Amino acid sequence: MKKPAPAHAPGAQSSHWPARYTVVGLFSLATVLCYVDRVSISVAIIPLARERGYDAATQGLILSAFFWGYVWPQLLGGWMADRFGGRRVLAAGVALWSLATLVTPAASAAFALLFAARVLLGLGEGVNFPAIHSIAARWTRAGERSRVISLNFSGMYLGTVLALLASPPIIVALGWPWLFYLSGALGLVWVASWLLSVTDTPEQSPRVAPAELDTILADRPEAPAAVAIPWKKMMREKAVWAIVLAHFCSNFGFNILLLWLPTYLDRTFGVPLARVGAYALVPWIATFFASNGAGWLADWMRWRGVRVGTVRKSLQAASFVGGALPLLALPAISSPWAAIAMVTISAAFNGAGLAAYGVNHLDVGPRYAGVLMGVSNTIAAIPGIVGVAAAGFILRATGSFAAVFDVIAAVYLLGMAGYVAWASGEVRLQ
Repeated sequence: MKKPAPAHAPGAQSSHWPARYTVVGLFSLATVLCYVDRVSISVAIIPLARERGYDAATQGLILSAFFWGYVWPQLLGGWMADRFGGRRVLAAGVALWSLATLVTPAASAAFALLFAARVLLGLGEGVNFPAIHSIAARWTRAGERSRVISLNFSGMYLGTVLALLASPPIIVALGWPWLFYLSGALGLVWVASWLLSVTDTPEQSPRVAPAELDTILADRPEAPAAVAIPWKKMMREKAVWAIVLAHFCSNFGFNILLLWLPTYLDRTFGVPLARVGAYALVPWIATFFASNGAGWLADWMRWRGVRVGTVRKSLQAASFVGGALPLLALPAISSPWAAIAMVTISAAFNGAGLAAYGVNHLDVGPRYAGVLMGVSNTIAAIPGIVGVAAAGFILRATGSFAAVFDVIAAVYLLGMAGYVAWASGEVRLQ
């Protein structure tokens, strides 16, 4: 049964800055830092590979090492966040990945150590999205969740942009190790700020004004601590597998483009290191705005009375079709800016799907949002292991990226078909 709201009028106005905005802002900033730390290697690998003599296949192994750590803590992190609260789970994850980032330059002395440091980074970052989904289920109103989750996910693109924008000048001025020293230190500052500012639920927070608490409780599906997880029901639910499939397919293309785009520009068009960041950041700037715009569009469609399932399916179908078609045109492109235009269109459409499958966990099972995100993100980490490394082997075998782009497009279209067939906007797990 839903807890009764306090006796304050739900519509009452307050002069307080809404505490939930601070929570959303801070966890979205964690995602920005998550991707700054994750993506810096995609630029640093260029001088690092030249120093060590690594070929494309070896670079692919280094780039994919992160996902060997990332895949394991997803379910545990989601369960711990749903059961005990997401505040400390997220703080522990950020602390771990920040320390892994700081030791990366020292670990680069040997391939095995560098691989291990990237695995450790993945272990820390693996709890980020499950913990945030769990926190969002308890801190946000249903009517604003598409915007909130899209804003958080858009931190992936903002972090990517910051990493690609800052990495080349930092490498040129200070050397590539400083990418990792600076971003690792920022993560530790974030941990202190988070622990001082946030509680697990708004009911526990002294920063939440009575009027805001009433507002949250009046439009928040019940999400008490998940003492027991209905694993069998969850695994039999088609709507869960729709999310998993879409997440897998979206990540397949996103991770390959994210981590191989600088090398694609370098090898295909001879773009120099000093300029590669300027080219490579364009798709992620566009995707930042596209994903947030899709979140607002989804909430507006719901406000207009469109069924939640229809909102999710229509946005996801457009996302995957719009993501696939530009990639099929890429092999015929002969200039770097034309190629970036195609990649930008593809990435922006793919990012719009975050307002569909990305928030669908909270539609289907708000009480288990962290666990559901753990399930989908565990399986969605597999493309990072297999797809990113496979791209290196395909590149070595064919000498071009054409086959890589074709495979991504096919995976997107498969994801579209499965999601439209199975997805739901109703609560299926209570």
